[in-house]
Amino acid sequence: MSVRVDGKKSDEVPPGPKRLSGLARFLKGPKPENVPAVVGTVAAIIGLADIAAGVMPRWRWSRVHYWSEVLPGSVTQLAAAGSIIVGILLLMLAHGLKRAKQHAWLAGVLLLPVGAAAQLIYRHSYLGTAFSLLLFVYLLRHKSSFTALPDRRSRWKALANLVLMGGASFGLGWVIVGSHANQMVGDPPVHEQIEHVLWGLFGFEGSIRYTGGTDYVVAYSLGALGLLTVLSTAYLAFRPAYPAAVLTEEDEDRLRELLDKHGHRDSLGHFALRRDKSVVFSPSGKAAVSYRVVSGVMLASGDPIGDVEAWPGAIEQFMELAKRHSWTPAVAGCSETGGEVWTRETGLDALEMGDEAIVEVADFSLTGRSMRNVRQMVKRIERNGYTTKVRRVGDLSAEELAAVQKAANAWRDTEEERGFSMALGRIGDPKDLDAIIATAHKEPEEGEDCPFGNLRAMQHYVPWGKDGSSLELMRRDRSADPGMNELLIVAFLQAAPELKIKRLSLNFAFFRSALERGSKLGAGPVVRIQRAVLVFLSRWFQIESLYKFNEKFRPRWEPRFVVFPNSRDLPRIGFAMMQAEGFLELPRLLRRRPTPPQESVHEHEDVEQAEVTRAA
Repeated sequence: MSVRVDGKKSDEVPPGPKRLSGLARFLKGPKPENVPAVVGTVAAIIGLADIAAGVMPRWRWSRVHYWSEVLPGSVTQLAAAGSIIVGILLLMLAHGLKRAKQHAWLAGVLLLPVGAAAQLIYRHSYLGTAFSLLLFVYLLRHKSSFTALPDRRSRWKALANLVLMGGASFGLGWVIVGSHANQMVGDPPVHEQIEHVLWGLFGFEGSIRYTGGTDYVVAYSLGALGLLTVLSTAYLAFRPAYPAAVLTEEDEDRLRELLDKHGHRDSLGHFALRRDKSVVFSPSGKAAVSYRVVSGVMLASGDPIGDVEAWPGAIEQFMELAKRHSWTPAVAGCSETGGEVWTRETGLDALEMGDEAIVEVADFSLTGRSMRNVRQMVKRIERNGYTTKVRRVGDLSAEELAAVQKAANAWRDTEEERGFSMALGRIGDPKDLDAIIATAHKEPEEGEDCPFGNLRAMQHYVPWGKDGSSLELMRRDRSADPGMNELLIVAFLQAAPELKIKRLSLNFAFFRSALERGSKLGAGPVVRIQRAVLVFLSRWFQIESLYKFNEKFRPRWEPRFVVFPNSRDLPRIGFAMMQAEGFLELPRLLRRRPTPPQESVHEHEDVEQAEVTRAA
């Protein structure tokens, strides 16, 4: 057969790419980026095998059984306990190995030979010993693949370790006690076995007796489990702790300079000044990305700050830091422009997470049929004696500002301040005097308990460039009339021209497009199912009610996106986002219809409030 090579005919077929045989591919191993995942999985399997080897009785028919006959009995008994400990530690290290952590690699290199020796001495297992040594050699060969630095440390991990490790040690100890039933003296009941496990974990001898030296095997194993629990908890409790993410004063000043020049680009820009975030700057210093690390996810919010042309430099620094620590990079709530830059520069993927409600001040009016519900509610509240004030923070007296701060804290339903993407976490800071506070007032009736005088509700707005504002916080007295949030938003929009504000960012409406499409005539079955699921989830998370609340003000909708590495990371990133926003609280998840707290921009009047509005 003739083919053309460089424009000329030739009867020789040019050589194609060389293909490796199956054996050659196996010996070559996985790609460097996949080595940690392979090692972590294999370490978990070997850890389970080590635990099983220490728990189960020895195979007396092993060819190398005679080795143990020349060893002291205590050596083989310690080997059983050592096999269990090594197995547990390998299971604990598996996640760190998958994330290419340096300290996990070092611990694995130290533990695997110990596990191999324990397998050989007690279990007499050639296969288990060989697997441990093969992984040991593999780790040494691929040391360069494990370069990730340790994560930030938390004291809470010590308490979690005590609870989880203690429970696991008790369960495994019960298995050890019961797995040697043939060597038990008599037939002890369950409560006696539990008592034996508890005493053994604390290093004391229980009431159950065994034959054939099994007493020592069980005692050593239980004591080793208890000791491992105590030592690992003590290590986590007393090791040096990294400081929490804090925005330094220098970083904050640099961010404010960037926001002064480019803050009009993104309504979430000012929230980069949260002081529980960290920040990375581009090499030129003209752009920055703020972030927080939550559950191993390096979570940024909104678009990068600064000059768009310098965004790639800041994104590169962000990705390099994530790679150095083996954190999962993610972005929550970036705009379409930001999403395009993130995906282009990093190869990450993007998914629409919802829409942002933006109201143009010049186009807002209470007239017209579409605004009748809001108009009637505001008029009714005003007839009930409520008045409003909209002022810059710098225009409030010290007494007024102190009253607003105390009221905002008292009206918060949770102990901790919530929010991440659209929450600043402070009111009245000397550097935020250009923020705006809207307040609702009504004189208390006779006998009414009002600790904050006539103050009944407040809202806090942060700057969005020179001529915009973003709603950051909404709180109200529980005894106030329904509709305080609508009243204050309308008051803000009416006072905006005097304050030289041209646009207002209200809030995100998560999955708004799915809710809107699913409610339309002729919607397909898939869209209807999506809407039904979102309505169901709205019982716990205010998805539908946020959309309905924002829709009252006839905003324009701007899509917002979440950026992520791949689809399998989405559950983990979603979990981290819920943690960062403060929405992941077990008591709230267990309640069917919680009472919505008025404590952040993410939380508005609930569905019942919407019913009152429509009835008005």
